[in-house]
Amino acid sequence: MTPENSLNPFLNLNYDPALEALGDDFFDEVAAAEFPKHILRFRNDELLPKLGLKPEEVTDENFIEAFGKFQGRKPFLALRYHGYQFGEYNSRLGDGRGFLYGQVRGTDGELYDFGTKGSGTTPYSRGGDGRLTLKGGVREVLASEALYYLGVYTSRCLSMIETGDALWRGDEPSPTRSSVMVRFSRSHIRFGTFERLHNFGRKDLIQQLLDHVILQYYPHLKDKQDRYALFYAELVQRVARLVAQWMSVGFCHAVLNTDNMSITGESFDYGPFAFIDTYNPQFTAAYFDYYGRYSYGNQPGICKLNLEMLQDPLSAVIPVEDMDVILKEFDEHYYQTYNERMLNKLGFANLAQPEAEELLMSTVTLLQKTQVGYHTFFSELTEQFNRNWRDDAANILKSDSFLNSSEATGLLEAWRNLYLQILLSLPESEMDNMLERLQRYNPKTVLLRPEIEAVWEKIDQEDNWELFYQLISRLRFHQDAA
Repeated sequence: MTPENSLNPFLNLNYDPALEALGDDFFDEVAAAEFPKHILRFRNDELLPKLGLKPEEVTDENFIEAFGKFQGRKPFLALRYHGYQFGEYNSRLGDGRGFLYGQVRGTDGELYDFGTKGSGTTPYSRGGDGRLTLKGGVREVLASEALYYLGVYTSRCLSMIETGDALWRGDEPSPTRSSVMVRFSRSHIRFGTFERLHNFGRKDLIQQLLDHVILQYYPHLKDKQDRYALFYAELVQRVARLVAQWMSVGFCHAVLNTDNMSITGESFDYGPFAFIDTYNPQFTAAYFDYYGRYSYGNQPGICKLNLEMLQDPLSAVIPVEDMDVILKEFDEHYYQTYNERMLNKLGFANLAQPEAEELLMSTVTLLQKTQVGYHTFFSELTEQFNRNWRDDAANILKSDSFLNSSEATGLLEAWRNLYLQILLSLPESEMDNMLERLQRYNPKTVLLRPEIEAVWEKIDQEDNWELFYQLISRLRFHQDAA
């Protein structure tokens, strides 16, 4: 470490070699790429206090030195994993354009990863250049901030640096700009990390890795006699709750391969994601998902299937019949979280089950059959909130010009009557809480593709980043993230 970078607060963090201590059966030590230039385009000052750092004491050059030039720290570990991609097993995977930069204990005592993306080739690059397009970096920064502020359990971006490489992608007639990003997450251990060990018949390493996961990420289970089964039960619950969060906010991950499933039940590694415009279960975010395997409506079933496939490696430690029983609880966990979050979006909490189910079914039917904007519907409900809703069903969503279909009239009338019926079953004092929930769970800004494209066009054509920073500010609306 040189005298200059010894003052860098990122290099003076107390790095924890938790994963490194597992041994080199799990990773390869790699070197970072050298880039022609370094322009810091995004720094996430919100994350610094969790590292015990004060944003005003961390300079842009500190970010560039640590996470663009990669000076003053080693080793960098490219993690090994396999995975089921579109249902087919792929044994040629692993960190192909990133590595584990390091692990740090947060001020909350939890272990966090710094994981790079676009930092150069590794043994798993499969002929690729190991780089990340600038647009890809922009999209992940926006997605992670949007999800976080929607109360979705997600990784976040710590930094994004433009690197000056010209990248050729697909059929593009000209090169595109490049970036390197650092992701801040709970863990980069994937379902596919276990699947790789199963493929090699390494039951010993599966148990070693599972013990590590429980110790670091499920420590409340480490002294339980049946800790392995309890781990799987909690993972099932976490994944069910995560996909319910995605569904409620209209998020389509796009590539739910098992190598993109985190062992902590956290959102990460989404590629051509999209937020739905209208309620359409068949909506597919990735152009290469020709048969809609990872469509919006398929996400709960795919996540459940991925948990089922994870049973193969975990069977080295946990009886399959026990895991089968546990996995049957997935649907209950999913619907409990989904129903709760959707009721919140409608302004309600703790409704009786028959009322809740009827209202949600009516709402989804209205959204699907009229194809009104998914986010527009809830935004209008929030904007039009009025205490006179209790006086007459016609007052609810009175300004309904956003429903531009004649078919909507009867559906909306039935929905209004049901909504009023539930309103009148609650005390009038509950109206204040309803308004608070509507404002909390229905953001004014939604990260639809036209928003992203407008931001990128300004960056690409004019090198103008103003819309990018403005959009981040609008995504970080007033609610406390879950």
